[in-house]
Amino acid sequence: MNDLALMKTGVFTALALAIHNFPEGIATFISALQDPAIGLAIAVAIAIHNIPEGIAVSVPIYYATSNRRKAFSFSFLSGLTEPIGAAVALLILMPFLNDVLFGIIFSVVAGIMVFISLDKLLPAAKKYDGAHLSIYGVITGMMIMAVSIVLMD
Repeated sequence: MNDLALMKTGVFTALALAIHNFPEGIATFISALQDPAIGLAIAVAIAIHNIPEGIAVSVPIYYATSNRRKAFSFSFLSGLTEPIGAAVALLILMPFLNDVLFGIIFSVVAGIMVFISLDKLLPAAKKYDGAHLSIYGVITGMMIMAVSIVLMD
């Protein structure tokens, strides 16, 4: 994969994560309103999962440009939409928020993330990984998510 392709992957991922993070900010804000303990737990979980999201943005941009500042900036900007989502929920969406609207927003965002993961990130990871570690990581991540869903019920 050449530098331009890596840059496109990084920018596309940053854009998708910015779109993905916006409703996360809304969800965190609303959950904190309903129950501060749940809101805090969700905020911590989102903070933890933002680490690999930042890596997914910054690594391709860094390898395309060799510029740490640019890689950090794209990661930072893609994560900035989360507090913006919370502010929008507070200032604009509060009277309209309901379970149906959340379901629609999250299904669209989930579809975007699955597409990016399978169409852009996984092929790029496989190109640089001869040992299939990227596939093992996907399978491990799926197992962890399945176990966590079962444990939450």
